[in-house]
Amino acid sequence: MIFTRTISVRLVAGVCMAVLSGVTVAQSSPAAQDPLHAWMGGNDPAALEAWVNARLAAAKADVAKIVAVKGEHTVANTVRPYDDALNELALAGNEAYLMYAVGDAAPLRDKGQALVATISSVSTDLNLNQEVYRALAAVPLPANDAATKHYVERALLEYRLAGVDKDDATRAKIRQLQDKITDASLVFGRNVADGKLEVKATKEELKGLPDDYIARHKPNADGSYTLNTDSPDSTPVFSFADDAGLRKRMYLTYDQRAYPKNVAVLKSILEARQELATTLGYKTFADLAMADQMIGSASNLRKFLQEVDEASRGAADKEYALLMEFAKKQQPGLASISVADARYWAEQYRRSKYSFDAQSVRPYFPYDAVEGGILKTAASLFHVEFRPVKDAKVWDASVSTYDVFDAEGAKKKLGRIYLDMHPRDGKDKWFSSAPVVPGIRGRQLPEGALICNFSGGVAGDAGLMEYGEVVTFFHEFGHLMHHILGGQGEWSNAGGFNVEGDFVEAPSQMLEEMFRDPAILSSFAKHYKTGETIPAGLIAQMNAAGAYGRGRWMQGQLLYSTYSLQVHDRDPQTVDFDALLKEDSEKFSHFTFLEGDRMYASFTHLTGYSSNYYTYVLDKVIAVDFFAQFDKANLLGGATAMRYRRSVLEQGATKPAAELVKDFLGRPQNLEALKVWIDEEFK
Repeated sequence: MIFTRTISVRLVAGVCMAVLSGVTVAQSSPAAQDPLHAWMGGNDPAALEAWVNARLAAAKADVAKIVAVKGEHTVANTVRPYDDALNELALAGNEAYLMYAVGDAAPLRDKGQALVATISSVSTDLNLNQEVYRALAAVPLPANDAATKHYVERALLEYRLAGVDKDDATRAKIRQLQDKITDASLVFGRNVADGKLEVKATKEELKGLPDDYIARHKPNADGSYTLNTDSPDSTPVFSFADDAGLRKRMYLTYDQRAYPKNVAVLKSILEARQELATTLGYKTFADLAMADQMIGSASNLRKFLQEVDEASRGAADKEYALLMEFAKKQQPGLASISVADARYWAEQYRRSKYSFDAQSVRPYFPYDAVEGGILKTAASLFHVEFRPVKDAKVWDASVSTYDVFDAEGAKKKLGRIYLDMHPRDGKDKWFSSAPVVPGIRGRQLPEGALICNFSGGVAGDAGLMEYGEVVTFFHEFGHLMHHILGGQGEWSNAGGFNVEGDFVEAPSQMLEEMFRDPAILSSFAKHYKTGETIPAGLIAQMNAAGAYGRGRWMQGQLLYSTYSLQVHDRDPQTVDFDALLKEDSEKFSHFTFLEGDRMYASFTHLTGYSSNYYTYVLDKVIAVDFFAQFDKANLLGGATAMRYRRSVLEQGATKPAAELVKDFLGRPQNLEALKVWIDEEFK
């Protein structure tokens, strides 16, 4: 997942930006005299504010250069300072967001939150600056530079969608609405991050959970155990806890982390977004949000979702029928399976059907080995080298740092990545990739971070990971590689995360598919005690079990996509969060809906991707189509990997995403590969 930045042009789908260091900025702005990262001088709120203000001053100076041009506007005197201004805003916004998301103390997170709001307001001002817009529009588009031509055309489109052509009063209103959306979105996310809740359990209720899980939790004085809603505690309960009561309590508690706080917050966001849309001439916010995406419009989206529904519903029905038949044999009299029990019964079914117990692979996935394996896989696939940076200054001692070098040609340095992988109090609770330093060829190397919450990171805890967690790691690392490889171009604002928002998940979902390859797995999956390589038979069982449930997974994605669309395609006053959630759950999920499920209150995609959660569905279609082009007998060593790097990842946002897809596939994407992927379990 990429978490949406709040300083994007229209607060639609985009990216979660974070922090990184070690880059040289070759420019003479005030900010160039400061360290590239505020945390280099310590995690101090005042230092962060001073650092951000220096970058805002530099951005202001760059804008002044544009409006000061007296003669002809050119790429050199207009587009370059425009991109420089965006670069300064990105540096400031990314760093402030990172401290908001992972800062080591509440005052630092508070300052990051306030600064993100400030930067967003400055960004909105730039998006509504008519002088800058007219200057960009006056630049003759270079016929011999397709990347720059696309960059300028895209910038002008975003300006128009931001409302730059409106009168003064309307632009002032737009600015107020954007500020309101930003402030409320930050509050929504902070409520989720701070919403760690506890669940009490008896020793008997812990039956079925892994031994190392139970060992991490010491009994209270009364003999009870205290669990919490952070992922290392909650995820195993859903999959392994035999006690249905515990699963239900954890499920509802997890989905109530920010309830009822975020109900009013979310409603205020929807109201402001709808008012923004109508002010800009659109019927709904969903129409506005999709105007610059691959999908094009809300009507196109509805058609696409219907096609995916038709492609996946049959498999989902069959999967559930098999699951229900199995569950009834295990528990006679069972009439239905609740949403809280879905993962548990799926796990039990996989154990029976495929002789695969998800706990059986955990000993082969200790965190450190998985990290090393993913680095090794990415190095081979993308022809790069990762070199650990032992003395790097970071925001927390647990963060690992690697410099990325090209393994081809002159083997130049490409950028830096940071891995912040384990939970801490106050830290963002989700799993995301965060580009913070944009790349500019010859001037600034891209840097990116992962913000995750995997087990481990504690002395004596090997951090044994579940199958799904390793897939998530692959996914997020795909985002990082898109950012690093796509950040080698000329323009800061044309990197990998600047592609259309509904293409941004395709490279990450493609990398997920690599996880199932036996050769890749056996290269790093070693038993944490014995060093034994994961057996080939266990890999085969895991892959067979992993193919089970794809139809239902896709239906679940349709649920989230439909819900996200529906709360943005109508008058917010008519939106009933609970009624819509129940309605969509009953349409797309075979599992019984639980009253009291308040998923929407912590569904941060609603503030990030807004109406455009469908990105995950569209990009799964593209991702499996991409993966189908690889030689399955030689995933890492074949020519396809480098062709993929060159034609998709390295291009960043230098051309429309639809062209990137066509360049690699030789045609537009279609649903055929997805259908094969969904039906694999039945072959």
